[in-house]
Amino acid sequence: MNIFDIIGPVMIGPSSSHTAGAVRIGRIAHLLMDEKVTKAEITLFGSFAKTYKGHGTDKALVAGIMGMQPDDERIRESIHLAEEEGVELSFVESDGSCPHPNTATITLTGEKGKKVTITGASVGGGNILVSEIDGMEVAINGQSDTLIVVHQDVPGIVGKVAEFLGNCGINVCNMALSREKKGGRAILCISIDGHSDLDLTTYINHFVGVTNCIMLLANNGR
Repeated sequence: MNIFDIIGPVMIGPSSSHTAGAVRIGRIAHLLMDEKVTKAEITLFGSFAKTYKGHGTDKALVAGIMGMQPDDERIRESIHLAEEEGVELSFVESDGSCPHPNTATITLTGEKGKKVTITGASVGGGNILVSEIDGMEVAINGQSDTLIVVHQDVPGIVGKVAEFLGNCGINVCNMALSREKKGGRAILCISIDGHSDLDLTTYINHFVGVTNCIMLLANNGR
């Protein structure tokens, strides 16, 4: 436990679960897109579906999709700002089952046709758990700096990324791989100890077979 678990995140309210955590879920979807977003389809489950308007969860999710942080004063105007930029927004209230009552599924479409879908839950105190990216199971909680590497499932990529991090003096505290099918798309999630000032994503994005690499900073990072 650290001080952020006790006093909560620095944020625009009213709720760390319904706003700060929601911003972080949206922001991961934003980071996974490498082109301008033109459409955002957001499905809300459980408590999110019942209370999102009163708690500003819709504004928080859209703020994250637009790249904002939980303490950005523009969160209150995020829906208006997104529409000004030509982003088509839709919200669906689902009564389907979900792993956590504060769950949202976000599907983004970019101007060049790229699509990204993530499912994440806001689990309290601004903390999150992303359980699925593009239909592949993941477990990203944002407690450690985390590299998310989207790549083709071919021999050598996982080893090459791990070797590169070792050569940079970076210690891996957790690594998990998920794939659509043998030889298809895969996602490698690597949590690292501490924080690295190296621009790791630029190097990894140049590896053959890697389609996208992003760094998700820990909850108290930027």
